[in-house]
Amino acid sequence: MENIWFPYTQMKTMSTPIQIEKGEGVYLYTKNGDKLIDTISSWWCAIHGYNNIEINDAIKDQVDKMSHIMLGGLVHEPVMEFSKKLASILPGDLNHCFFSDSGSVGVEVALKMAVQYFSNMGKRKSKFISFTDSYHGDTWKAMEVGDDPDYHKAFKGNSIPQNFYVKPGNIKQLEDVLKKHSEEIAGFIVEPILQGAGGFKIHSREYLKDARKLCNKYGVLFIFDEVATGFGRTGDLFVASEDLVPDIIVLGKALTGGYIGHSVTVAKSEIYEKFYSNSPEDAFMHGPTFMGNPLACAAGLKSIEIFEREDYLSKIENIESILMKLKDIDHPLIKEVRVIGGCGCIEVADNKILKGFKDYCFSKGIWNRTFLDFAYIMPPYIISTDELNYVVETFKTWFEQEQKDVL
Repeated sequence: MENIWFPYTQMKTMSTPIQIEKGEGVYLYTKNGDKLIDTISSWWCAIHGYNNIEINDAIKDQVDKMSHIMLGGLVHEPVMEFSKKLASILPGDLNHCFFSDSGSVGVEVALKMAVQYFSNMGKRKSKFISFTDSYHGDTWKAMEVGDDPDYHKAFKGNSIPQNFYVKPGNIKQLEDVLKKHSEEIAGFIVEPILQGAGGFKIHSREYLKDARKLCNKYGVLFIFDEVATGFGRTGDLFVASEDLVPDIIVLGKALTGGYIGHSVTVAKSEIYEKFYSNSPEDAFMHGPTFMGNPLACAAGLKSIEIFEREDYLSKIENIESILMKLKDIDHPLIKEVRVIGGCGCIEVADNKILKGFKDYCFSKGIWNRTFLDFAYIMPPYIISTDELNYVVETFKTWFEQEQKDVL
C-alpha cells in the first residue's frame, strides 16, 4: 500500500484505507469481514451496484473476442452499436460520439471541440463561461472552467487562464457577460440542474432554457457536463431533453454502469459538420488510446438495456421519496438539505459536526465519505426501500442524538 498515491488527500496524515475484497449488490465486503452498504456508488458511477451478472457476462463474452482495439483506422461492432444506442436515447440531433477514457478527458474534448469549431470558421474564441463553485474534472483545460479552489488552488492565477463565472440561476448576470464578451467566448459549460463536487447545489430547468436562448442569441455553444447527472441521477434519464438540447454533452461515470472508466462527448450535427471537410487542418486531432474500448462499450450497452428494462426511473423516483426524509432531520448546525432524484445532501454550517461521521456510519454497516461541509447520499439505484430507510435513519440518529449538543 505504501506504493499507492491516493487521490484528494494528504498522504502523510490520511487514515488507513479500508481494504475491500468483494462487492455484491449494494454491499462492499472488507478484508476484515465487515459488510457495508455503499451510499455513494463509488463516486456516483455504480448505478447497478456490484457484481451484476448480466454486465459481468457481457464483458466476459467480449473479452473472449478482443479486449481492446484502436479506433485509428479500425472499428468494431460494440462501438458501432453503442454509438447508435446513445444517439437514439439522446435528444435532438446529439448524434456524433467521441469516446474518451474518463469524464475529465471527455470535458477536455468538449472544450477543445468548441474552440476548434469556431477556429474552423475563421473565428478566434477561446474563453468559456461556467458556474461559480463548478467542478468539471482535474485535467488541464477542465481545471480552467472549474471554480473550486479546494481542488485546483495550486494552479490558479498565472498558471491557468481566467474565464468567466456566473451564479446558477442569475440569468441577468449571464447576459451581461455575453453582451460584453461573446466575441471571445466559445462556450458556456454547466453541470445542469445539479452541481456535484461544488456542493450539490440545485438550479432550475427554466434557467437552463433561458440560458439556451442566450447562447443562441450571442453565438456561444451550450455544453452540458452530465458526467455526474446523466443516467438518472436527477430523476430524468438526462437533463438534456427535446425542449432543452445542448450543442455538446459529456457523459461518463454511469456510462458503463460503473464497470470501466469511459466517457463520451456527443456533438450535434452542426458542430460535427464544421470539422467535416477536405482539409486536414479541419480534422479534430485528438485520440485517447482506449477510446471506444470494446469492453467498455459492451458494459455500457448492457447497462442501458438493464436501465430501460427494469424501469430504473421508477426506482429513482422511490429513492427520491425516501431521501426527502432527510429534510426532517433537526439540528441547528444543518444549513440546508437538498434532494433531487437519486441524490440527497445535508449542508452543515460548521463541519465540526461531521467529525467522526464516517466512522460512525462504518460502525452501523454503512460506507459514506463526507467532504467539506457536505454529507450526502447517492446510492446505487438497486438499493431497497428498507436499506435506504436504514441509511436515512442512521443519518438522523447521528445529527439528532449523537451530535445533539454540538454547537
